[in-house]
Formats: sequence, C-alpha cells, structure tokens
Amino acid sequence: MKPKAERTPAAHLKAHSHLHPQHLAVVGAGKLGEGLLSGILGTQLAPASHVAATVAHPARASYLAEKYGIKAGTDNHAAVEGADLVLICLKPQQVKGFLQEVHGDLRKDALIVSAAASVTTARIERELQHPARVIRAMPNTPCLIRHGMIALARGQHATDTDLEIAEGIFSSMGRTVIVDEKHMDAITGLSASGPAYVYTIIESLAEAGVKLGLPRELSTELSAQTLLGASALVLQTGEHPAKLKDMVTTPAGCTIDGLLELEEGGLRVTLIKAVVRAAERARQLVDSHSA
Repeated sequence: MKPKAERTPAAHLKAHSHLHPQHLAVVGAGKLGEGLLSGILGTQLAPASHVAATVAHPARASYLAEKYGIKAGTDNHAAVEGADLVLICLKPQQVKGFLQEVHGDLRKDALIVSAAASVTTARIERELQHPARVIRAMPNTPCLIRHGMIALARGQHATDTDLEIAEGIFSSMGRTVIVDEKHMDAITGLSASGPAYVYTIIESLAEAGVKLGLPRELSTELSAQTLLGASALVLQTGEHPAKLKDMVTTPAGCTIDGLLELEEGGLRVTLIKAVVRAAERARQLVDSHSA
C-alpha cells in the first residue's frame, strides 16, 4: 500500500515562524548551493533581501544577484557577518580554511549546516573553538532536479529545532532522513556515489538495446524510465525489492534467463563491493581532513 501523505518539513516551517532564520549565508554557491538557494527562496524559508551568497568569481556573483535578488559576492567575511544560519557548500578541502578565515565574524549562536562531504561535525566544532550548533548533510546530485536523497546528522550541540530547520531546507530538494553521524561514510558510498553506479547501469542497458537494433536515443529513454519507475515502485509500495523482482519473473519466462546472466556476471557482488569501497574512501577523506 502507498504510505500516507505526511506534512513536509518545509510546510511545517511555514506554519512556525520562529523556525525561520533572520539572515542566511550560503558559502560556495555552485550548483548545489544554487539549488539550495532556489529551494530556500521557493519555500519562503528566508526572504531574498536577507540572503547572502559567496562564490569564487565576480561574474558568478553578478549572475546570482540578478537571478535571485540576493546579495552575492566573493567576500566570506561580509556574507557570514550577522548571519544566524550559515550553509557550507564548499569542497571538503576548503572547509578548514573557510572556518579559520571567518572564525571572528561568525555569531556564536549561528546554526552551521554543512554539505561538505566527509567533514564531520566534530571537526567543524573544533575549528570554531566554541560549542557550535552544527548539522551535517549528505545530499546527492539528483537534488539539482528536486529528486535527491539527503541524509542529515546533528552535532553534539545542535537541537531538535536545528534539525527541523535543516529538514526544511533540504526537503525542497528531495527526500530527507535523519541518521546517526556514524552512518555518514556508508551513506556517502551508497546514496551520494550511487547515482554514478546507476548511470553506468542505464548506459549498459542502453548499449544492450543498441546491440539489439534499437536507436540509441530510444534505448536510453527506455532504460532511464525503467529505472525511474522501478525505483518509484519500491518507495511507494514499501515492498522488498526481491518481492517486486518476483512479480516480473514469471516461470520459464525471459526475465529469469536475464537474471541468471546477471548472477553469473557477478552484478550483485560487484555493486556491493563498489558501495563498500566508496565508503572506505570517504572514511579516508575524513581521516585526512582530521590530520
């Protein structure tokens, strides 16, 4: 059965004005940062006049300012000064330098939400040298089209309200889950790296269609929509994937022959190994950033 519809965190935020930040800074407004900006402004979490963003290049800043009506520039100090919510959308190796750069400008009571891969809440707390309220987020690239998967974990000093605010921000970009931070490396290997594995599967299925005489564009469309529909069926029914697989696999039919080829080729084990290896790499990045 389809799960009952629930009130979204974004709708919850609209109904509770005390959860709205007064001034918001988005640091590193690249593709992900711009996606967050669009979601924040679209759900009216903060008015454009109260939002600042930073980027590396003035031309990009001008583009963001003109498109969204926000303050945009290259000065991190100016962006975070007075902000009660700071979204960090930087590359992992840039986070330490940023925190050291703006340490004196950040409000002590500001909520820090970091989408930087592999950077722990403890690391951010340690760099800021005070009991900072930190939420860690692990989004994936489908967030750019509002179909992302985002895991959220809170640091030692973050509150339930802080988590609600983070949910409100990221729910505009897809599905959110609250997890213990110890699971973040595994989530990085699974849902953050996962789209790359899926694209490889789509490409392979499309190549099979071409091998069988289908035009490439048609074959790619068939492959991508098949994965999209199958994924939606898992989420909407709540059924175990094995049960849904059995619905397709009729006795002595063609699907079982295809499944036997997948098993012989080791697809299942290979995908498991891919996720495990990516998670191990994420853990190594954490260690290097903690050095």
